[in-house]
Amino acid sequence: MSMRSWFITGTVLAMLLANDAVAANPTPRFKAVAFDYFVIFNANSIVPEVDRVFPGKGLEFTTAWRIKQFDYCFLRSLTGDYADFSQITADSLDYTAAQMQLQLTPENRTHLLNAFLNLTPWPDVVPALQQLKAAGVRIIALSNLTPTQLRANADHAGLTNLFDDFVATDVNRSFKPEPRAYELEMTTLHLKKDEICFAAFGGWDAYGAKRFGYTTVWVNRFNLPEEKLGTSPDLTTSKLDSLVNFILRPSPR
Repeated sequence: MSMRSWFITGTVLAMLLANDAVAANPTPRFKAVAFDYFVIFNANSIVPEVDRVFPGKGLEFTTAWRIKQFDYCFLRSLTGDYADFSQITADSLDYTAAQMQLQLTPENRTHLLNAFLNLTPWPDVVPALQQLKAAGVRIIALSNLTPTQLRANADHAGLTNLFDDFVATDVNRSFKPEPRAYELEMTTLHLKKDEICFAAFGGWDAYGAKRFGYTTVWVNRFNLPEEKLGTSPDLTTSKLDSLVNFILRPSPR
């Protein structure tokens, strides 16, 4: 074989190997993914703590407390009467106790509010975040929680290093599903809408993000029905492996 033929053959082989490498490690469809925090942390992980305070009422109380948290976010958004999520969490706790006619002592009140700073991650979180980071996808949280609540939960669970940033809508005194809240993803990441995927916990959040213009995955942890608002997420799943596959799948050409 001549030197020229050897060079051509070697070049073609190198190109084939490079193409194989690209096929094996395709460029992800999105440069970043923004997670609502309850996609990461199990909102029901405080049930045992609530059960210690109110025996036999753990799940019922926790569910009612969470619904009232969201209600107060929506009401304060609509009326322009802002209070951060820490205050909303405390107010909704007090309301829920009164609604259920349960006596909430100052000590138990503090105990339950502290439990909200020590939520447990869902079991599929760590491998999913590690896989996304390995593929070069940037990872942020976008949540109505306060910066203190975001950081406390991440630090307690040992997840801090898996995130590029923690974005609280408190930064511009908004709450999802306000458009101003979703804008924080682009301003934080310095990316365009079509470069970001949003992972929602609530069906209402999936609706808000999709209406804003993000490609949206609804991680439906509690297998709830889709909101009847005329807009559907791009993908609905209860597990993060489906979300990871969706994000890492190469864009159609």
